[in-house]
Amino acid sequence: MTKVENNKAWWLVMPVFLIVAFSAIIPLMTVVNYSVQDIFDPYTRYFVGTEWFKQVMTDSRLHDALIRQFIYSFTILAIEIPLGIAVALMMPTKGRGASLALILVAIPLLIPWNVVGTIWQIFGRADIGLFGAMMAELGINYNYASEPMHAWLTVVLMDVWHWTPLVALLCYSGLRAIPEVYYQAARIDKASRWAVFRYIQLPKLTNVLIIGVLLRFMDSFMIYTEPFVLTGGGPGTSTTFLSQSLVQQAIGQFDLGPAAAFSLVYFLIILLVCWVFYTTIMNMQKDK
Repeated sequence: MTKVENNKAWWLVMPVFLIVAFSAIIPLMTVVNYSVQDIFDPYTRYFVGTEWFKQVMTDSRLHDALIRQFIYSFTILAIEIPLGIAVALMMPTKGRGASLALILVAIPLLIPWNVVGTIWQIFGRADIGLFGAMMAELGINYNYASEPMHAWLTVVLMDVWHWTPLVALLCYSGLRAIPEVYYQAARIDKASRWAVFRYIQLPKLTNVLIIGVLLRFMDSFMIYTEPFVLTGGGPGTSTTFLSQSLVQQAIGQFDLGPAAAFSLVYFLIILLVCWVFYTTIMNMQKDK
């Protein structure tokens, strides 16, 4: 007997899909249009072809920002993914403790990005901030406003504090979805805690971790508000990432053509790296 699939549900999804596609395509086409024109004012513009793309690809400032962005994104991924897994493993699974733990872990995610930057701006000051005062008590001359390395580490620490809970909650939901029968078999075999994690929990978390890695990479690659509020991109250019370079070019200098070309290159970089991440992880999963 041939099974007939009912695809009528797609008609319910179609309006939302069309609205999202419409709202995404129009801005994208506008950016593509600007990227091939030299715009002087709303009524004066000249077609320049790929000139702005050539300029973007040879701009040393943008190259430096791109390298800085990659280092930052891979640094926080290397910290937040293992830390999020560890936090999820330590969280209680039953009773009021589990509910309380979920609420406490989720609190940083509820704070707006500009407020996060303001919190850490105050938190890191040596005169009124707890973290800055603690560094001073330890004899460390900590100043994120004048020391590039201190600013870099503060931005990384701020991001870890803000977004590790997202990874932890994703992993926690993945751990709760593992059937109890696997743990029962592990207890019968007298498997160690590490063996349970290595052969049961970690493989079952693969799909959740793919989502976590992609979300955190895309978000970290687009970071703007937190470092802008905390350091303004300084000292120097130590915390000036791609998004801030783009905003400075588009709004600060009003170079709409180069900024549009840069934004398209920016988008393609994110798309390419996410595709590489996803393909690599899925191939590793197939090899197992």
